[in-house]
Amino acid sequence: MDLGVGMSNNPIKRDSWKTLLTLAYQSVGVVYGDLSTSPLYVYKSAFAEDIQHSETNEEIYGVLSLVFWTLTLIPLVKYVFIVLRADDNGEGGTFALYSLLCRHARVSSLPNCQLADEELSEYKKDGIASNDKNVGLRLKATLEKYKVLQRVLLALALIGACMVIGDGVLTPAISVFSAVSGVELSTSNVQHRYIQVPVSCAILVFLFALQHYGTHKVGFLFAPIVVTWLLCISAIGVYNIFHWNPHVYQALSPYYIYKFLKKTQKGGWMSLGGTLLCITGSEAMFADLGHFSQLSIKIAFTFMVYPSLILAYMGQAAYLSKHHSLNNDYQIGFYVSVPDKIRWPVLGIAILAAVVGSQAVITGTFSIIKQCSSLGCFPRVKIVHTSSKIHGQIYIPEINWILMMLCLAVTIGFRDTKRLGNASGLAVITVMLVTTCLMSLVIVLCWHKNVLLAICFIFFFGSIEALYFSASLIKFLEGAWVPIALSLIFLMVMYVWHYGTLKKYESDVQNKVSIDWLLALGPNLGFVRVPGIGLIHTELVSGIPAIFSHFVTNLPAFHQVVVFLCIKSVPVPHVRPEERFLVGRVGPKEYRLYRCIARYGYRDVHKDDLEFEKDLVCSVAEFIWSERQETVIGIEDVETDEKMKVVGTSSNLEGIRMCEDGDDFSEMVSSSEPREIRSTEKPRKKVRFIVPESPQINLDGQVELQELMDAREAGMAFILGHSYVRAKKGSSLMKRVVINLGYDFLRRNSRGPCYALSIPHASTLEVGMVYHV
Repeated sequence: MDLGVGMSNNPIKRDSWKTLLTLAYQSVGVVYGDLSTSPLYVYKSAFAEDIQHSETNEEIYGVLSLVFWTLTLIPLVKYVFIVLRADDNGEGGTFALYSLLCRHARVSSLPNCQLADEELSEYKKDGIASNDKNVGLRLKATLEKYKVLQRVLLALALIGACMVIGDGVLTPAISVFSAVSGVELSTSNVQHRYIQVPVSCAILVFLFALQHYGTHKVGFLFAPIVVTWLLCISAIGVYNIFHWNPHVYQALSPYYIYKFLKKTQKGGWMSLGGTLLCITGSEAMFADLGHFSQLSIKIAFTFMVYPSLILAYMGQAAYLSKHHSLNNDYQIGFYVSVPDKIRWPVLGIAILAAVVGSQAVITGTFSIIKQCSSLGCFPRVKIVHTSSKIHGQIYIPEINWILMMLCLAVTIGFRDTKRLGNASGLAVITVMLVTTCLMSLVIVLCWHKNVLLAICFIFFFGSIEALYFSASLIKFLEGAWVPIALSLIFLMVMYVWHYGTLKKYESDVQNKVSIDWLLALGPNLGFVRVPGIGLIHTELVSGIPAIFSHFVTNLPAFHQVVVFLCIKSVPVPHVRPEERFLVGRVGPKEYRLYRCIARYGYRDVHKDDLEFEKDLVCSVAEFIWSERQETVIGIEDVETDEKMKVVGTSSNLEGIRMCEDGDDFSEMVSSSEPREIRSTEKPRKKVRFIVPESPQINLDGQVELQELMDAREAGMAFILGHSYVRAKKGSSLMKRVVINLGYDFLRRNSRGPCYALSIPHASTLEVGMVYHV
């Protein structure tokens, strides 16, 4: 009997392990491309003028020991065993930590948050129980009390995001440049300077030009390329260890770090800026967590990436320990330790691996900008989803070409690994410092652990990273100024946009129309109601926007059905389709005014206009049908006395369905024999609501559904506010510069809501509004 049970359970275990190992294999290509190419430039950057390779081998052994313990403590201990546990419903990255903190303490930068958002399935606050909750509660109360601390927390997350963007410029440059540097061993010192830069630039242009097509068509090649590269460098490392210096493993002792720093002193400290490049790409383990599972990423790093990198660095050190007569600084690099017979094949694999690693960083840059835009901290940009099957594959044209121009400028301007390494190292270590700071708050506020544990975490890992940060920062004039300059520019853009957006929302709240004004107009709103649905885009989640009163004051007619649409982001990665919409009524029933709030997570994909329109109309119909019991069981807005109901998308509604021309009506009819409400007149576009048979639905509800259906057939018009934001009189000079110049420039050169939602231009009506903030 036991044997039979074991046989029935084994296939399930084999399937689960098969799936896990498949994910681990795929993660090698997506997550570890950047980290796996670091042996190309670590030793060369560490020995760039700061220290010299001497006969005693103390320098090379010290650098190897530093590399070993840095790889062990930061990626392995910090990320694999600690940080990966702080996922936000399976998502990772800087904004995942910030999102967790926003949910456990009211520190969100989003102005239109609602209590209803806390009812979302992914808006969970459960933590690990502890007896030290008092400190956590005091910390939470302090963060919620002082706005300046909330701004500091947001600034910290944005600094991390800006450094990720800077890394998107520097990583492709240094990876491709270092991979191409293999040609220098086959050409003269003069010739390779005229070969390396043009070839690197050509590869970079080709790489960025391919972003438009996405990586889903060639993504299956990423894992084989990186795995081949890892096997290649580990095999070369094993060969060099046994052929040149089998005792190099002794250098793994931390005692050699002490000897190294004691001998080199300031030069050794400055060389840390090059040594830290061995952990370039470690943050991708956490940032790309949403594409894979925690366990798959841990398995891939622990059993594949980590051993391969250690063997590669040991092999290089073994070779260099027996070769001290180095005439040129470039001979300390990776390719000098590669046997001559396989140097050209290794060069080809290295270039492919560098391209794969750069691709992952570029995609991550697109993703972080999308998250910033969702949180209202970056101007709206055009986001193209290059794959409908692979999650997170997006392309942002404007950002892509900006990254390419900056990447080419850095490559042509520096033309050497040393300054590129200094710039890249500062960007990498800053992101890790931000992660450490946010993670210490997560330990206390989200996990409810003892505050001493958070202090130990930030003290231990923060001290190591601060040491590397200081070594990178001291090289400000030697390349480290690049990520700082890029971060300041992007941080300024983010701050100006966030500040202007916040002030505009506050002005909307102050100028919104009272319900008494609406009731005084009567059911016809004081003018003719024309057929169709008027969709008014607003940022408000309650009240009547000023754009509506501005419109009806200047025009004598409006649509028979009016929907106030608010598309908002919530501090969760994804919102389930069945929880997408909050629908309510504005004013009495006969006014036919509705409010619909569409909620999206910071990683959600916005639907195209046709599917979104169908979901929107169907959610309003579902709300009308749900009122058959006269009361709505939902969420009440205390401020405006509006009752909101959570409604899903059309594909997730259990009740009412909508069928238009081209839809298969027979497939939509369920076994419960729903009733079909048809339009009485010959429509231009046939629309039918499929309503389940229910004796509770009243005549008023049927009439309201009929009017909604007629309005949908007549067409839908989108009324958008074309806002002009100006600083009010008496504002300070700084505020006038930020609002009148900075925010106005960004608003004019960013995508509006109509472009973001792919709304047809023929159905769009813009209403000019001037905001004095």
